[in-house]
Amino acid sequence: MSHVHRRRLGGVLALALVLAVAACGGKKRPPVLTGAPGEGGPPPAAEPVDPAAALPLDEGPDVRAVGEDYPSGSDLPYGDFATTGESGPLADVRFAYDSANLTEEARQVIERHALWLQSHREVRVTVEGHCDERGTVEYNLALGEQRARAALDYLVSLGVAADRLRTVSYGKERPLDPAGTEEAWARNRRAHFAVAR
Repeated sequence: MSHVHRRRLGGVLALALVLAVAACGGKKRPPVLTGAPGEGGPPPAAEPVDPAAALPLDEGPDVRAVGEDYPSGSDLPYGDFATTGESGPLADVRFAYDSANLTEEARQVIERHALWLQSHREVRVTVEGHCDERGTVEYNLALGEQRARAALDYLVSLGVAADRLRTVSYGKERPLDPAGTEEAWARNRRAHFAVAR
């Protein structure tokens, strides 16, 4: 084999090696899938595998990485989407009298809701604003809208996509507790999160 042929053969082999490495380098590893016991999946490993640790998080419009100091949404049950009142996967948040400002407790609840919503991307939420029975219908409709908007805006600031959320105000028309006492009024001043697929 002549010197020129050996150089060409070497060049072709080098090119083939570069193409083979480039073709393999861009692939991501598939996520680790685990089946429920008895479903014919692989036997459990000696040590649990954390899929989140195996793959980097792909951030997007409704996903952002959160630090260890954020609360976990695992304590929120998925529940029945047709339920009303305070039952369901997302708890109500309360407001002070004549206010649409989120309390620190309400912010913590909404932070858990944001984590839950990032894990359940198939659902959409209507944030309902509610008021107690005092005041005019018009005033309470406006205040209910402000309360619903405050909760929605905080969810969006936490990374939940705005197109999954909408608001509605019921004012004083749908009280959770119709008793007419201070305790009942406090329960009625709320934002309710109605979840739908």
